[in-house]
Amino acid sequence: MIFEIELIAAIVAGMAGGVYMQDQCELSEFFSKAEQIRIWEEGEAKEFSHGSELFQGILYKWNEMIKDSFQMPAFGVSIDKLTREEMKKGLWVEFLFNKDEKCNGMPFSKLLIAIRPDYCGFNVVRYCEDGYNGRCFYLDLQGGNMTDFYEYLKQVI
Repeated sequence: MIFEIELIAAIVAGMAGGVYMQDQCELSEFFSKAEQIRIWEEGEAKEFSHGSELFQGILYKWNEMIKDSFQMPAFGVSIDKLTREEMKKGLWVEFLFNKDEKCNGMPFSKLLIAIRPDYCGFNVVRYCEDGYNGRCFYLDLQGGNMTDFYEYLKQVI
């Protein structure tokens, strides 16, 4: 009976484009593994290296913001050219990793997020070897928003 339930779960996950339970992970576990954090404002970037005081401050405020978040399937799909155009507007944060990572079957070497004070949920755009292309992750802030994180970043840059 247990085998039949696991088989049904695997089939349903596959039909929904999902990942079977053994491959699931929490995206929130990856941010602290970043080697650099890059803040984009109006297309201009500032980088902060792992271990620096500002890196630690940004990571702390980020983790505070997402601590009660809920990871959901994203409907968003990123197209590199359009994403790069959007990065020239507003405030963005990018987490850069020193090796390829994988969460829920989706690989990435960078994670990019648009920061808007009123956002209560947001796409996390993956960068792979061919750019910002493909499915996104999605985090719902469960009633919170990005205001505090946004204001902190504006002070940092």
